Amino acid sequence: MATKLSSDKKPKMKRKDYEKELRALQVELCHLQGWVKSAGARIIILFEGRDAAGKGGTIKAITERVSPRVFRAVALPAPSDRERTQMFMQRYLQQFPAAGEVVIFDRSWYNRAGVEYVMGFCTPEQHERFLELCPEIEKYIVDGGIQLIKIWLEVGKDEQERRFLARINDPLRQWKLSPMDLGSYRRWYDYSRARDMMLEKTDTTHAPWHIVPSDEKRRARLNCISHILSLIPYRKGESEKINLPKRSSKRKYDDRATMMKRNIVPQKY
Repeated sequence: MATKLSSDKKPKMKRKDYEKELRALQVELCHLQGWVKSAGARIIILFEGRDAAGKGGTIKAITERVSPRVFRAVALPAPSDRERTQMFMQRYLQQFPAAGEVVIFDRSWYNRAGVEYVMGFCTPEQHERFLELCPEIEKYIVDGGIQLIKIWLEVGKDEQERRFLARINDPLRQWKLSPMDLGSYRRWYDYSRARDMMLEKTDTTHAPWHIVPSDEKRRARLNCISHILSLIPYRKGESEKINLPKRSSKRKYDDRATMMKRNIVPQKY
């Protein structure tokens, strides 16, 4: 039975409960990290969704306790003049994982199916061509041994408005707002139709979309991480007991005193 997106909402999860569940999942992400390194796995996790759907917060929850050398987050800026002359997928291919890496795309080649199409940065023909070729390209990626996980965070209209207003009124969040965000807010139903076309054409058996309702951020992050872990056939390795070695006192001297003549930052706090 399909999961409901917005009706029968659960109450907001308490921070204490959220942090307890998140820690348990982050421990599992550390186990996953060890397996990825030892198995030489190559994994791509891409996140898509409307502005303010919670992509950044979910990616942060995944990456904050693991090594950036294994879990590499990629958020590409707008293409340069040179990149605009390249094959559309070229700048994304350069970011693909080598053995022992998980690459997380904060938006991806699906820009062509969303923002570029809705805001008029590509032609209707380019958009149609992308939707035709994308499943074939992703089949090539998967057949090449990369596990491709596609996440769509689905935020409701009322919740998106609430988050936008929170950004407008909070100086610590105003940097998150751009003219592009405001343009996407006005074109809600254009983005809905673009989303529907994208899912219709690119939700395939070899690279399916996984839809995460994200009106409640804490539950969305936990559900998303838990689901990602369920999709990857990792195994927990046995961790060796670690003991700190004894420090050598050979050539001992007062190494703190030599620092006192340096430029020390004022201790205001």
